Formats: sequence, structure tokens, C-alpha cells
Amino acid sequence: MKLVVADDDPQMLGALRIMLSAHGYSVSLARNGKEALDLIVEVHPDLVMLDLGMPVLSGLDVIKAIRGWSTVPILVVSGRVDSSDKVGALDAGADDYVAKPFSADELLARIRALTRRASGAADAPVVRFGDVSVDLGNKIVLIRTAQGERPVRLTPTEWQILELLLRNPRKLITQRSILSDIRGPQHVGDSGYLRLYIAQLRKKLEPDPTRPQFLLTEPGMGYRFQPDPGQESDT
Repeated sequence: MKLVVADDDPQMLGALRIMLSAHGYSVSLARNGKEALDLIVEVHPDLVMLDLGMPVLSGLDVIKAIRGWSTVPILVVSGRVDSSDKVGALDAGADDYVAKPFSADELLARIRALTRRASGAADAPVVRFGDVSVDLGNKIVLIRTAQGERPVRLTPTEWQILELLLRNPRKLITQRSILSDIRGPQHVGDSGYLRLYIAQLRKKLEPDPTRPQFLLTEPGMGYRFQPDPGQESDT
């Protein structure tokens, strides 16, 4: 599996190359944002790992450029821990965010999770509920209106939550499970963060967000996707 790793810290690049190569990954290194973009075009990696504070082009600029033409998974590994930096990176198109310093086990787990999701995208179903159609493979959401179908834009984090629920129809997904999947095991207590994203999904997808029919809350436990009868998915 091919990775492009971009960071302006030579010691970090060296450590990541050794660790990732030891676990069987083919690693290409970039010292700035422009080198990262050039490598992505040349190598066609399975995952891109990058820092935000890079010269020539910032990590945020690289994410925006990649998302103009590619859906390759992007994992941000950065020393910036402010929530605005995390939200900015995720909204720009990053799939996950790991703050420095990090453990090797956590980083490897995040890489495995992102590459599993990417490898399963080709045969992902189209899920329909109410007036909404969700193509999980191509990450497209359409909602039917009186004027015809219109696209709905979701942030990467909203996508992660929605996909987890849609792939497990009628099953209770606990708050801890969702938070562990999208933010890592150290954030399983961030229930307020999760409620915010569920509320945003309901505003975008539910006919009446104050009375959800499909994205249901199980108080004190978690969330559940309740599909329309006979309208769960098309392969």
C-alpha cells in the first residue's frame, strides 16, 4: 500500500518512514506542500498523510487542491491542537486528524480505518430514505424537491457519521463507538461534539429536523438509522 507523507520536519519524516515501512507500507516523502502535490500526481497513493504548517503550500492548501480532483483518503498529522484548525482541515476535505504527539498504535489504527473505508467504496450501496438518496461509494447525497433533485453538501465528519449509521440499518450505534471511529478512543466522552454533528445532519436530511424519522436518538445510549420499509438500499 502506497502512502505519501508530507512534513517540514526532517526528523518526523525519518521516524514516520521507518515506522510505516516496518509495517509494510511503501512511503514517499515530501518536505513541503508543492512536493506533496507533485508526488500525489506521480505516485497515486492509497493515502496521504500531511502536516498543516508546511512551506510553499500549507497543508490546508494541499487538501483543497487534492479535493479538486481526487477522493484519496487524507490524514492530517499536526501539532496544532486548536479546534478551529481541526474543523478547518476537516471541512476542507481531510478525512481524519491526529494531533502531535501521537502513539504509533493510534496512527496505524487511523491509517487502517481510512484505507478500509476507501477499499470498500467501489461496491458501496445507494441508500434511500424519504426524499434522500445517498451514494456511499461516490459520496453523493441528493434530495428530491418540487424543482427536482439537488445535491446536499456534507462535511467529511458528517460523512463519517452518516456512513456508519447507514451501513448498520436499525442497529443501535453507541456514542462511544461513533466517537472512537471518527475521532479516536481518547475522545469517546465528547458527546456534545457528536450531538452537534447529528443536529447538522438532521437539518440537511430530515423532513422535520425537530421530529426526526430516520436518524434517531436512543437517549443515554447512541443513535440508530431507521430506513423506510422496503427502501433500504440498491447495490
